[in-house]
Amino acid sequence: MDSSSAAANSAKSEVVETRLSGYDLLLHPGLNKGTAFTEEERDAFALHGLLPPHVGNLEDQLERRMKAFDGETNSFDRYNFMRNLQDSNETLFYALITGNVEKFLPIVYTPTVGEGCQRFSETWLKPRGLFISYPNKKRIDQMLADPRYDKVRCIVVSDGERILGLGDQGAGGMGIPIGKMALYTALGGVHPEHCLPVLLDVGTDNEDRLKDPIYIGWRSKRVRGQEYDDFVEAFVSAVKRRWPHILLQWEDFAGSNANRLLERYRDRLCTFNDDIQGTAAVATATVLGAVQATGIPMKEQRIGFLGFGSAGIGIANLLLAAMKEDGLSDEDAHKQFYPVDRYGLILAGQAGLRPDQVRYARKKSDLAGWTLSGSEQVSLADVVRNAKLTVLIGVSSQAGAFTEEIVREMAKHTDRPAIFPLSNPTSKSEATPADLTKWTNGRALIGTGSPFPPTEINGKTVEFSQTNNSYIFPGLALGILTSRAKHVSDAMIMAAAKALAALSPTLKNKEASLLPPITDSRKVSLPVAEAVGQQAIAEGLAGVADEKSFEKELREYVWEPVYRPYVRLND
Repeated sequence: MDSSSAAANSAKSEVVETRLSGYDLLLHPGLNKGTAFTEEERDAFALHGLLPPHVGNLEDQLERRMKAFDGETNSFDRYNFMRNLQDSNETLFYALITGNVEKFLPIVYTPTVGEGCQRFSETWLKPRGLFISYPNKKRIDQMLADPRYDKVRCIVVSDGERILGLGDQGAGGMGIPIGKMALYTALGGVHPEHCLPVLLDVGTDNEDRLKDPIYIGWRSKRVRGQEYDDFVEAFVSAVKRRWPHILLQWEDFAGSNANRLLERYRDRLCTFNDDIQGTAAVATATVLGAVQATGIPMKEQRIGFLGFGSAGIGIANLLLAAMKEDGLSDEDAHKQFYPVDRYGLILAGQAGLRPDQVRYARKKSDLAGWTLSGSEQVSLADVVRNAKLTVLIGVSSQAGAFTEEIVREMAKHTDRPAIFPLSNPTSKSEATPADLTKWTNGRALIGTGSPFPPTEINGKTVEFSQTNNSYIFPGLALGILTSRAKHVSDAMIMAAAKALAALSPTLKNKEASLLPPITDSRKVSLPVAEAVGQQAIAEGLAGVADEKSFEKELREYVWEPVYRPYVRLND
């Protein structure tokens, strides 16, 4: 399927009709073309004098904005530059990203978006998305009813409580839904008009935010318990009334709520949680890439986790399913996992375990014959030494937790240890890939949550796969929207993971990176979308008639950031 030519043909024939003119047209980020308005359009829309006389094009503007971007002195200023550009000219904003994914992805999303959330109050200028605060609970229907949202087809929503590895950012957490929705468009081709970022402002327990005189959020401690649940219910019910066929993505909710809300609503509307399911899909694809590189079958992998909250459990669940597909029983598959949290290896009977953690708790009898360090807890070092892990996954937000001792011990027992420090942002990574490479003499297969520069080992430059959810969620959303899926099944998430794994460079070269270059993210989204849509059809969850209808919908849907000709409508 040649989506690029189909989209280009669509772009040539599409004409934008609008009643806006003058300042109103230029101030609309989805319609503004800046100096690229033609002479005829300047006549028709009363733009002469409001624009300089030069009539340019998108290529001119890209060169100008790139020069200005490069003139910024640090990542946060570049992030702020791009946010301002998004709020003034969306087409130019997305054209910059799609043409330079590797350069712009770390700016508009992780890791820089973390600082963007921390400093959101000092930089907020223009409305984008919806802030739905607890005091406005009775006004949710009214807020959603605005005609500007008539074309919305997908929402990313957060309550700001667990932003990356930075914790509670309150209203500043809006930076995450804005960033995610930007990648829906830049990497998945979802039309910007179809995207709505939402922040559920239920207060914050971050004292720095509450004491900050310029904090823009609701200045209150977090609402919890039944009041919180009732508020979320009011939001979901209002969304369902407004858009019966909406796609709703949950983002950066605390572990105590993330799984619970997903399970509560996954059968009521089309919904998924990227921290749980998107992270699981990209991590599983990366592990499958390691399987291809090492030749060790999936069912023989011994997998350790540092951090076993919502993200870790989501990854484990999908890897468990992959092991069962490879021939293991459920009981035997569970024996391949070693989850470690802040209290050490999770053991059966341990106090305070969540139900989803209990499934993976190890029995004390499993430790028979182990040599332990002597403390009451079974440490990660103990697990690595005794279980002889082949895969180690970090979702703990504990910087430096994969120590030299642990990594060297792991490398003693497996020729090519697969080590994935996935915590974001960079400051929270469990290890740097340069250290992992050095400590294993270049043998480690590495996937990181944030981007890291290449390193040199034994005279060879080594690049690292960024195990970034952006490989998955834009294509997942695109497949859901174009197949008109009613729900998001576990099999659809697995289909996305397998589609990404099928693109692993290790299929052709066992020494290659585990994932395609991040520059190919937009290309990756199409096969992921195809796999997701086909799985939805196979399960009877799709709203399209058949695969032929789905492929037609997919070809015609993808939005490209190019300028279209405008025609003025009369009042």
